[in-house]
Amino acid sequence: MAAAKLRYSFFGKPGTILDLHENCPTKEPFCQNTLVDWWGSSDPSAFSSMASHPNSRKSFIDSSISIARSYGFHGLDLDWEYPSDATQMTNLGFLLNEWRAAVNSESTATGKPKLFLTAAVFRNSDYYTLNYPIQAVKNGLDWINVMAYDFYGPGWSNVTGPPAALYNPGTQISGDYGITSWIQSGIPANKIVLGFPFYGYAWRLVDANNHGFFAPTSGAALTPDGSIGYGQILSFISSNKATEVYNGTVVSNYCYCGTTWIGYDDVQSITAKVSYAQGKALLGYFAWHVGADSGWTLSQAGDKEDFWKRIFGLKAGLSPSFPMQTTMNSFCMV
Repeated sequence: MAAAKLRYSFFGKPGTILDLHENCPTKEPFCQNTLVDWWGSSDPSAFSSMASHPNSRKSFIDSSISIARSYGFHGLDLDWEYPSDATQMTNLGFLLNEWRAAVNSESTATGKPKLFLTAAVFRNSDYYTLNYPIQAVKNGLDWINVMAYDFYGPGWSNVTGPPAALYNPGTQISGDYGITSWIQSGIPANKIVLGFPFYGYAWRLVDANNHGFFAPTSGAALTPDGSIGYGQILSFISSNKATEVYNGTVVSNYCYCGTTWIGYDDVQSITAKVSYAQGKALLGYFAWHVGADSGWTLSQAGDKEDFWKRIFGLKAGLSPSFPMQTTMNSFCMV
């Protein structure tokens, strides 16, 4: 691994912080405790309720800053999956504007560096035609983490599909379409972080002889919802001598054995996505999550130390002034 990495910890139940990584690997000299994440995907109604009133927004904002400072974090990350109506999007805008003002005010009052403020967002700048509050996102956040994955899965698609396709000709369901929509909405490329998964989805094929993308399926395979980590995927391939395929058109991998079919990202697709992020001049890339990696295989595929040194003028032993990669979300600045 190279250059500076970030790590996230998660805030779930009141007063509880779940730290996913107690220590940074010694080969990561610039690893930092960086952002504490407010994670609301399991109960988005909690975020909706909090964001609906000025008093509850202020309470949330004040407590978030207090917790970040108490635990020595460098920033705050919001993971609201997802604001689902126009009122919630408007309230998200209020929250981001007020959070930014509070972060700035706290820094001025204490003389401490400003906390970073970031958010995980949907793959597109609109959530199924419901537009994000772009101006608030642009002004309030240091960057956005675009969740460009979970496009296809057994729970919501009855055919096989690339779970995190970078391209998907003929559809709007792809990482490239999403990133382009965010840029066209007004978010600068250097405030966008591209997400990709260190896991995949397994389907049960209807016909073992029809095993490409968009083949009919009869449900999930291997696990109740079909989700399976990269390390487990490699074990399945090895144990079953599964056939492996990389599709450079969509930038996605899959494997199959009998009627079991798994779509995922492997070294080829991760490397291509890192190059894409560089070519688009994005701030960086992240992955959910390194715990599903196998021996740092995918993490190292996204390791571009020479590129970072060329862009940022890094020298051995000098920590950059801005974070580059997390060991949870594996966020790298490119």
